[in-house]
Amino acid sequence: QVQLVESGGGLVQPGGSLRLSCTASGNIFSSFAMGWYRQIPGKERELVATISDHGTNYAESVKGRFTISRGRTKNTVYLQMDSLQLEDTAVYHCANFGPRGTSWGQGTQVSVSS
Repeated sequence: QVQLVESGGGLVQPGGSLRLSCTASGNIFSSFAMGWYRQIPGKERELVATISDHGTNYAESVKGRFTISRGRTKNTVYLQMDSLQLEDTAVYHCANFGPRGTSWGQGTQVSVSS
């Protein structure tokens, strides 16, 4: 069982930046990868970025603007979001992919508005 807690969301103007953090606890040693997804009410949850020992993966819509990284102990994952756009507004969820399935955090709201 892996528990995930996100932080760092908020309200920002278009063109601004935010940094999301996710801290994992529990059985994280067998984790394959971690990532960030986002969801708008009424829509499917969509991939933003993932990170593993094999590298990183980004949605086309965020390439060049968002950067996913891990802390030294690998139980923390970050999402640096630059050049934010109105359409980036969503609840951002942290995910951990392990041998027993995927664990999700509660999410943190990111709102981009002028």
